[in-house]
Amino acid sequence: MKKYIVLTVLFALPICAYLFFASGVNNFVTLPTVTPNVPELVNFKTAEGESIKLQEKITILGFPGYELLREKGNAFNLDQKIYNKNKDFSDFQVVMIVPTGTEKEANQITAELGAVSDLSHWHYVFASPEEIKTYYSKLNLVGGLNGNLATSNVFIIDKDRNLRGRKGKNKKGEEEYKEGYNTISAADLHNEMADDVKIILAEYRLALKRNNKRKI
Repeated sequence: MKKYIVLTVLFALPICAYLFFASGVNNFVTLPTVTPNVPELVNFKTAEGESIKLQEKITILGFPGYELLREKGNAFNLDQKIYNKNKDFSDFQVVMIVPTGTEKEANQITAELGAVSDLSHWHYVFASPEEIKTYYSKLNLVGGLNGNLATSNVFIIDKDRNLRGRKGKNKKGEEEYKEGYNTISAADLHNEMADDVKIILAEYRLALKRNNKRKI
């Protein structure tokens, strides 16, 4: 009898976990793809000259532009509402694409954030203004960058380099479109983005469990 109870729990637990993760504000069964095949970060390097890849990572992608220090409150919002709660997931990362020449400002923000968070999976990568504009244009988004090559929005990129958000009809039959999440708004991050990140993480947790079962 105990054997059957254990088997029932093992079978039901992943389903319950998925329902828990998927039961927030998001009214989509899964998180739709807004832009497929986002380009890899070719030739974009950290201040230390390291390459950061999107493939096989769940990435929060941002474009803080030239005025990093002026807009550092956005970084703190993102850190507290999203990054800090998910940084222990090994395949999760935050990548900020910033103009070459802002290394000092990026290092200052990293130092300030690092005083309250482990930033092992938070990266700044540098590129020329033209490279940033070209890369952003390939995301095929409605919103654009401002004159400082910045947007307050950040974007969810899955492990297959698809930009995910809310697009089409939700479970209520309502049309909905959301390509990014406003880092100025703590409510937007805490409610909608936190919920959508849970959906993505739940997808991969379930996929990992299925793969592990096939190997047994």
